Amino acid sequence: MDISEKVLEIMRESGQPLNAGKITEIGGLDRKAVDKAMAKLKKEEKIVSPKRCYWEPA
Repeated sequence: MDISEKVLEIMRESGQPLNAGKITEIGGLDRKAVDKAMAKLKKEEKIVSPKRCYWEPA
């Protein structure tokens, strides 16, 4: 499982919008890797932002 899939899975399991810091904390992941994965997911339109700096699966 690559980092993007892991980030998406964490978002789905949480059931609420998360910011990158919270995803890093929950998944025990590297912050730079999470930021990069989220940028990729945003570009692919797999995540959306219901409020500033918080993201959830599309």
